[in-house]
Amino acid sequence: MTHPVIEKLVTDNIAYKTRKNTDSLFNLPAGSVSFSGVLMDSIKFVEKSQLLSKETWLLFVDQFRKGNTDDHNVGWRCEYWGKMMRGAVLCYKCTNSDELYAVLEETVRDMLTTQDSLGRFSTYSKENELQGWDVWGRKYILLGFQFFLEICKDEALKAQIISALIRHADAMIDTIGPYSEGKKELHDTASHWEGLSASSVLEPFVLMYNITGFKRYLDFASYIVERGGTKVGNLFKMAYENKLAPFQYPVVKAYEMMSNFEGLLEYYRVTGIEKWKEAVINFAHQVAKTDITVIGCSGCTHELFDNSAVRQFDIEEKNIMQETCVTVTWMKFCWQVLCITGDSVFADYIEQSLYNAMLGSINTYSNTHNGGLPFDSYSPLLPGLRGRKMGGYQEMEGGKFYGCCACIGAAGLGLPGLISTMIRSDGVAVNFYQEGVVNTLTPAGNALTLKTQTAYPVCGNVRIQIEAGGEEEFVIALRIPSYSDNTVLTVNGEVVPVTPGTYCELSSAWGSGDVIELSFDMRVMEVTPMEYGVSRADAPYDALRRGPIVLAMDARLGNDLDKKVTLLKNEDGSVKVAPSKAPFDALLCLDVYQKDGSTFKMVDYQSAGKTWAEDSRMCAWFHYED
Repeated sequence: MTHPVIEKLVTDNIAYKTRKNTDSLFNLPAGSVSFSGVLMDSIKFVEKSQLLSKETWLLFVDQFRKGNTDDHNVGWRCEYWGKMMRGAVLCYKCTNSDELYAVLEETVRDMLTTQDSLGRFSTYSKENELQGWDVWGRKYILLGFQFFLEICKDEALKAQIISALIRHADAMIDTIGPYSEGKKELHDTASHWEGLSASSVLEPFVLMYNITGFKRYLDFASYIVERGGTKVGNLFKMAYENKLAPFQYPVVKAYEMMSNFEGLLEYYRVTGIEKWKEAVINFAHQVAKTDITVIGCSGCTHELFDNSAVRQFDIEEKNIMQETCVTVTWMKFCWQVLCITGDSVFADYIEQSLYNAMLGSINTYSNTHNGGLPFDSYSPLLPGLRGRKMGGYQEMEGGKFYGCCACIGAAGLGLPGLISTMIRSDGVAVNFYQEGVVNTLTPAGNALTLKTQTAYPVCGNVRIQIEAGGEEEFVIALRIPSYSDNTVLTVNGEVVPVTPGTYCELSSAWGSGDVIELSFDMRVMEVTPMEYGVSRADAPYDALRRGPIVLAMDARLGNDLDKKVTLLKNEDGSVKVAPSKAPFDALLCLDVYQKDGSTFKMVDYQSAGKTWAEDSRMCAWFHYED
């Protein structure tokens, strides 16, 4: 049986038409979800402070209207519009805000007026094109428009966008390609990272093939895949062979590399070449194993894969680390692999990033020393400060400026909201537990509503009430998080056994009034360096986790971040804590007991360090002694 929601998805969004043959999980259409809680509060904060700003959108479009603003420093002002458009569309799908849609349509129409006579949307002049970040920026133009097409309500505007994208894409394939054809090799169009950034144009070119059916776009995608991502090594082949971790590749820029593998996954969806699917999955598992830290990000040597699982304990590393662009791209990449595999571990990874690195990056205090941008760029693990540097900083006219992390951040909020519940051919899969309502259809096309009551992730109790248009047998798959060793699940009061780190697939003849209840394991558990393959002798640190939330020290709590602490354990191995209250806004605050009976306070990582100054010096890994 083909699910009617899946059929509508691939019909309405022709860029996704091949996913019906390859994917296990599918996004719900815009407007299907209505939820509240910390995630929606964050989406609305960013919507108000950033996405509804016509001035900001106009600033980004003007970089293209001038046509040469990146010439002088081969910069990346060209990425801002498309990158923020992608995040704005994902947020719109969660909020269904008419006001936001109107702003997005206005800036789309404005951007269309900047296409030059050659078909290019570029911030580089013709004389200076195909260097620096030009192709990277042209990629984001493609992606920004392609994402907007998914929500566009005007058929004439859709046609205009597609026509413009064809001219834009053709301008690239007319000038980029094999030397033997008198063109400039893709790897030579980027000044940095051996062509890695330019190669990430693979994803939108595959989508262009899906949208238009024009074989020249698939041929160009095949050309990119054959080149393997960089001029100094075929990363796709390395991932398929699975002998090296990504930090051992010849080029190790995390954000751009994951973007390339997102493109390779799209290429698999179209071609069905299984080795590329295997390469993507191998790569995902390697990154998770060697380069994801306790807060769900990567890069302890600024923004590079560097064996971050180990490097997160390096007290000598004083550079910026754990970039927000990397966090969001890891979340997006995990979403794609989740769709392909249906493996709940990738939803676990997204949740880890969301409730720690991602939400922690939001400028909730509206600090102004970075110009008041809505996102921070880097996150500390050992004692340090937030807000130390703005990632991807570029100056623009009138004394204005922006940064890469500020543009990408919205995608890291909209995406988990959108995929909280997903469709599968035999029913639905619940990934993230949020207070709210999901309205969708059953496999037979009957109305289905899931009403969730919960204070997750602060509380581990979840109640889901089903309302169905008629009794029908289908599957409700519930993600049982890897962290939850002791989960209690009941259906209409009857206990159902579960396994952590999997979906519990409940197949039943569901009807209105059926109730699912879950109680997740919210004990505070110690996280040790040994879990990352590092001895306590080499890394005398500890971290604490409560459910998906990593706890943090903050100087505002009276913490001496340089003092060693002990931990008092309960008989079950959990850490003894008691509810407490922070002197500032925090999602969660606990008193943590030491062996001598004294306590110290900790809060959720996302709430710590938010003054971006010494008064809120913070850490996730704290000094520990037995």
